[in-house]
Amino acid sequence: MRVFFDRELDAAATFWRVFRTDGIALGFTSHDRDLAFGGINHRAAPGMAPAAIRMTSDLSEDSAGVEGALSHGSIREDDLAASLFDGAAIEIGVVDWETLEHQVLYSGTLGQIEDNGLNFTGELSSAKQVLEQDLVPRTSPTCRANFCGRGCGLSAIAVTSRVTLAAIDLELNRVQFAGVQPDDFVDGQLRFLDGPQTGIPFGILDSAGSWLVLDRPLIEGIEAGVPAELRMGCDHTLGTCASRFDNAVNFRGEPFLPGNDLLARYGQGAS
Repeated sequence: MRVFFDRELDAAATFWRVFRTDGIALGFTSHDRDLAFGGINHRAAPGMAPAAIRMTSDLSEDSAGVEGALSHGSIREDDLAASLFDGAAIEIGVVDWETLEHQVLYSGTLGQIEDNGLNFTGELSSAKQVLEQDLVPRTSPTCRANFCGRGCGLSAIAVTSRVTLAAIDLELNRVQFAGVQPDDFVDGQLRFLDGPQTGIPFGILDSAGSWLVLDRPLIEGIEAGVPAELRMGCDHTLGTCASRFDNAVNFRGEPFLPGNDLLARYGQGAS
């Protein structure tokens, strides 16, 4: 492994990689010319200034920041507004611009992006954030399993339909598909297969008549006739699990377990 900064003069530059959830990968470097390594062409972005990277040996969260990392010309304001970079995987490291030897120093995910009027800034979270999750099952009246995930037992393919966009309402941020029962898709997921927001997962918040209300903003350029994948939703209740999916045997909850208010109830005599 190459050791950087072990000599008086070192041909070192920093680099950043952004792996979007729709499969697009972008690379940048603080060097004054493009550098291609690791299968990615890293565009010259000398205006990007790396902030401190804090790495710990314990389980506390690592931190990192890059000033101006989201202001490069290849990162368009429309793409940021369309949430194309939300949840993207991030790698930050150092590269020798002569030999192209490189080392990743930090990896994590890009959280919420904010616009301060001059440029965009994003919150970075390291892979250690997974360790903050409580992995011990707790009792709950609703199902604790992720829908179509581990413990659920259902296949995502079996509850996903290929549909065609019938209408779109940008003002109310909702869409319409012919031949579907909207109520079955509340809490589900939508992915467009063409257009400016291809591959971006939309959560379905509610249904309004034949319309589906989405959780992230739609942008102009999506037109009727666009193909999409529509996955059914689950509210994690036993009734929905049994009636809609016939999957009560895999229900991961305790809907009939008495709650804490049981001790405060008054006894009732037999009638």
